[in-house]
Amino acid sequence: MDEETLDRLRNRLNEIHRWPSIYMFKFILPSDEKRITALKLIFGESAEFRERLSAKGNYTSITVREMMLDADSIFDRYRAASGIEGIISL
Repeated sequence: MDEETLDRLRNRLNEIHRWPSIYMFKFILPSDEKRITALKLIFGESAEFRERLSAKGNYTSITVREMMLDADSIFDRYRAASGIEGIISL
């Protein structure tokens, strides 16, 4: 993502949230324990996770709620998650 797009997103997040604020992340990834564990390790100990299997069980949707200090902390989480093969960030 280019810097101009990040600046727009950062400004929008700063309009919506007062930091620190709880932020909800959503991901879909193949139902593979190694990938799910890798995603969970990106977040802090206080993060709350909710998992839901797809109808056939091939994919898992994961909702994460975590207290974030600022918009850049959110971007850091998404960047780290993008390294997991097959992940879709919503």
